[in-house]
Amino acid sequence: MSLILFDFDGVLADTLADMLRFAQQVCDELGVNHTVVQTDLSELEVMSFATFGRACETPEDLVDEFVRRCTEKFAEKESPPAIFDGLGEVMRKLAGRHWLAVVTGNTGGNVRAFLEQHGLSGCVRAVYGVDLPGTKLEKILMAKGQFAAEGEAVFMVGDSLSDIRAAREAGVKTIAVSWGHQSLDKLIEAQPDHVVHSPGELVEIIG
Repeated sequence: MSLILFDFDGVLADTLADMLRFAQQVCDELGVNHTVVQTDLSELEVMSFATFGRACETPEDLVDEFVRRCTEKFAEKESPPAIFDGLGEVMRKLAGRHWLAVVTGNTGGNVRAFLEQHGLSGCVRAVYGVDLPGTKLEKILMAKGQFAAEGEAVFMVGDSLSDIRAAREAGVKTIAVSWGHQSLDKLIEAQPDHVVHSPGELVEIIG
């Protein structure tokens, strides 16, 4: 049995269009004169709503408010975001043999609503969201301590440089997905252990 940690935005949930739209709405609400473009997100070294806000030229004293308003807009959507094709089936298959958890810069509530909408609540043991204190590294270590026995393999499935770097620092095997928010060229800079181009490849790698 292994522990498999998933990032949320760009890995499980197809949130790119929502993130760009909500960021523009929040910039407009806060009086930030910036036109949000995809590279504001895709070129980030650290993938989070806070760093996204800074890339959108949000003044530092308004970054926390940018984060709060963006996550609120996700929560207020009539329905949670779509799941990437094939991932639901893959998660159910993996959950039959392994522990699954989510480590994310989004809120736990938004992730749980998404999991419930897509019939995956029973597959995921824990969600470590932005509403819990700690860095991504600390949350990976927390999950590892809670669910991984000595000697068991732990994988982090992410779509950003910061996912891969935090996982490596935690001593976790890294799987980068090419369908997420960052470009493949950017991801390869972090030298992940594996790169996958379709959800089914996760089953092949993890076994």
